[in-house]
Amino acid sequence: MAIIRETDLPGIGRKFVVETEEQDHVAIIVHEDGKRELYHQPSDSPDDHELVMSLHDHEARQLASIIGGMSYQPSALEKAELSISKLTIEWHKLKSGMGCIGKTIGELSIREQTGTVIIAGISAKQQQIIPGPDYVLQSETTLVIAGERNGIQLLKELLERGSG
Repeated sequence: MAIIRETDLPGIGRKFVVETEEQDHVAIIVHEDGKRELYHQPSDSPDDHELVMSLHDHEARQLASIIGGMSYQPSALEKAELSISKLTIEWHKLKSGMGCIGKTIGELSIREQTGTVIIAGISAKQQQIIPGPDYVLQSETTLVIAGERNGIQLLKELLERGSG
């Protein structure tokens, strides 16, 4: 299993250093604006990091889905993940003016109406919470939602309207 170390970079974002079972070292810097930079640490020069690539947010998510097996999955893993093959996880930012602002997850009956769940809320101040039905939806909060694609679309529409 890989070892991952996180470090806050004030004014920049967050740095993740990954050490794999094969002793490879990769550093990923996630900037506040969503840009990602990937660095490789050569084994013969542990103090140096070589920039491998810079990615915009949407590119990083595409790459993550490929690495995570969402686009292609080796056949050896098919059986293990068959039960969640239709599950999608997305991040959705709430904006002022949306009908859901100020309402709770329970008030909107999100799970009952869409078949999805909100598995995390990340505030504008980067505070993270695992929300329950009493969680009040606030502007500039990013929701981490899970469900089937059509359910996630229903949830987005429900959040926009603010009522069922």
